[in-house]
Amino acid sequence: MDDVIDRILDGVKTVALVGLSDKPYRPSNDVARYLRERGYRVIPVNPTIPTALGEKSYGSLAEIPMEVDLVDVFRKSEAVPAIAEEAIRIGVRSFWMQEGVVNEEARSMLAEAGILVVMDRCVKKELAKRGRPSYQPVVPRREGHFSRGTASARHGGGATGRKGRKRWPEA
Repeated sequence: MDDVIDRILDGVKTVALVGLSDKPYRPSNDVARYLRERGYRVIPVNPTIPTALGEKSYGSLAEIPMEVDLVDVFRKSEAVPAIAEEAIRIGVRSFWMQEGVVNEEARSMLAEAGILVVMDRCVKKELAKRGRPSYQPVVPRREGHFSRGTASARHGGGATGRKGRKRWPEA
């Protein structure tokens, strides 16, 4: 299973998160925020909400207007076969069922279509376990420049300064 997870994580940049909640205390929201903070594009798929994490929420995978690398499912196990069928129709490369989501019928269907499948695992935990923090390019820093506010207490508010104005390092 670890080799399949590695193969999936090696090529993922865009994640359609099916069942993403707009409630910040829900596990789906936590995982989505974790992915976004590490540079992944997260596309909410939930017909009951208009937006999540500042992104438009789509009612189904078929409505997403861009290519999706990974479908990550936060739904009940019995709902997964219909989601898997839709994932096959849109030509997704990999499919992930979060912890507690298990459906052998969907797994078989996806495997027959040549789609990599992970079942009953948490993508956030797997990324953390593998030390894969980001797909964002590394931007070279100048001496004295602190990105992500790492030295904000010592240097007057990090990259934005005290009054929210952008502050650039001196050349």
